[in-house]
Amino acid sequence: MLLAAAVLLAPGPLVLCRRIGPAVDTSASVHRTGMRTDPLATASALDVFAVCLAGGMSVSAAAAATAPSAPDRLGVVLRRAADLLALGADADTAWCPQPGEDSDALARLARRSAASGSALAQGVAELAEQSRQDAGHTAAAAAERASVLIAGPLGLCFLPAFVCLGIVPVVAGLAGDVFASGIL
Repeated sequence: MLLAAAVLLAPGPLVLCRRIGPAVDTSASVHRTGMRTDPLATASALDVFAVCLAGGMSVSAAAAATAPSAPDRLGVVLRRAADLLALGADADTAWCPQPGEDSDALARLARRSAASGSALAQGVAELAEQSRQDAGHTAAAAAERASVLIAGPLGLCFLPAFVCLGIVPVVAGLAGDVFASGIL
């Protein structure tokens, strides 16, 4: 009994998990967490979606091809739409936004494209550019906030030093001259 336990536990817990259950891919989870924090990940995924559409893929095939590389929320929307479109659902049902999703613009664009017959690829490319510009504006705003927050401590450190080393000696020298001359 102890020999069997030693054989199972000696290689390590990861090997034991592989023997007992399905394999766990840790590289994909690390890759997905990195994608979640990237502000340009949505723009990149929308670019991929637009290129797939411009290349002639159907909307469901392009959404299915883009979903694995998309950020979590957008990937869920794309996967759901691809599955529903592949099953034959209409665009209003497939691209119906769920509560709490931030991909409402993509859903509106896809529904409008399906209703009017306009090309979806150009609209998705413009949406990607808008997302990229929004990320740039967010980064610029964060940099401006940081510069304001940095100026406070610098002012608190340099202003007293300037007063002590620049103004006080001049005032003390002038006061000494004024008192020595007998004006006061």
